[in-house]
Amino acid sequence: MYGMLNDTSPLSASLFQMRPDRRQSLSKFVTCMLLPLFAACQSCKKADHTRCVAKSRLPNLSRGVEGNFSSGFIEFPEGVFFYLSHSDLHDGLTHPVGYHFIRAAVLRTPGRPLKIERLEMKGPRDDEALVRVVASGICHTDIDFCESGCSGAVVLGHEGSGVVERIGKAVKGIKPGNHVVLSYQSCGRCPPCKSGHLAGCERFWEANFGFARLDGTNALRGGVRGHFFGQSSFATHALATVRHLVKMPKSLPLELLAPLGCGLQTGAGTVMNSLAVHTGSSIAVFGAGSVGLAAVMAARIVKAKTIIAVDMIDCRLKLARELGATHAINNRRNDLAARIKATTGSGVDYVVESTANHDMEQLAAELLNPGGKAALLSGASAPGRLPGNRQVLSVIQGDAVPQKFIPKLIKLYQAGRFPFDLLVKFYDFAKINRAIADSKRGNAVKPVLLISQDPI
Repeated sequence: MYGMLNDTSPLSASLFQMRPDRRQSLSKFVTCMLLPLFAACQSCKKADHTRCVAKSRLPNLSRGVEGNFSSGFIEFPEGVFFYLSHSDLHDGLTHPVGYHFIRAAVLRTPGRPLKIERLEMKGPRDDEALVRVVASGICHTDIDFCESGCSGAVVLGHEGSGVVERIGKAVKGIKPGNHVVLSYQSCGRCPPCKSGHLAGCERFWEANFGFARLDGTNALRGGVRGHFFGQSSFATHALATVRHLVKMPKSLPLELLAPLGCGLQTGAGTVMNSLAVHTGSSIAVFGAGSVGLAAVMAARIVKAKTIIAVDMIDCRLKLARELGATHAINNRRNDLAARIKATTGSGVDYVVESTANHDMEQLAAELLNPGGKAALLSGASAPGRLPGNRQVLSVIQGDAVPQKFIPKLIKLYQAGRFPFDLLVKFYDFAKINRAIADSKRGNAVKPVLLISQDPI
């Protein structure tokens, strides 16, 4: 009557992470024994699982932690236990085909803590991959949205790393089991995208900040919107396209690689791509967070002679010196312009401005030597060319093509030249609000959430 569970059944969201042999065993057990019982239960039909009449007939479904059979373990003959929610089993009868159950940190009210909730997500579509998120970095952009909010409930996160679980039939070059890093989204069709300048995508803001697919649809149900940067990685699973998936070597820890998708790529790419900093030049980096410190490391890689790190937190300035800064200035206690001029004898050839502070953005332009370049990373418009052949640029994502630039950063890391692991501090997913608070206080340079474990 029931047959085997379809691969796209919502119930399979609890199954697809298992080894195939165990998935098949559990699928048969659920299909042949549990679903007929729940189907006949009037309490379950009313979503009152605590009074399920089937519970007494399931000797291997152990009592849940709250003692009400809301959840339990199924025991296989070989002694393997698999945790399964009673309501998940019932949902297999009542929810539409094609949806998966995930856990995600949802922002419902600006300025309030994120709450991890159980959501339903439909997909992947033909051009998408379903990724089990192993880890996600927390970027300042995520924190800005947490504080300012947006219209309605959303799932943030845009520095995900994980394992591909499923792919749509039109996906090429990616297959289940691949380890991947998720980066920013692009349309893939406009002239900048076709010319390889993905960060210049004509639909960049819509693709990354629209909280929807580019066709306006949303994979999440229940009024919660996802697709932030094409991923919304503050969740156990995310949907992504090949345009912003980057395959990773399985020899490297996925949890460490997560921040490469945005912050580290932006800082290093600004120095190496956007500004093309020359050997022997001088550069000032305003802000010693993860973006700024990535810029410092990149400046050392390209052999800049004078690398000045600027911040108001001494421990970050100390780390900047360890990572390659030749000078460190606390601008809370110093006249920054005077200190920089005293250090170089004039101004600087390049500035990376990552603080998004208007006064600092103005100072970046004022400190440039003739012919110098400054990069503003706030997304604000830049004046372009100034007298003396100076330039102030607005830079997005370090003008990096993720599939090319992230592997380059990994090679530099493996060679000991880009030690970004020194920036990372790990947090359990449940501690997401603490991780955000630590980042705001300066206690964590790059918080990374550990979201999902290896499959059973």
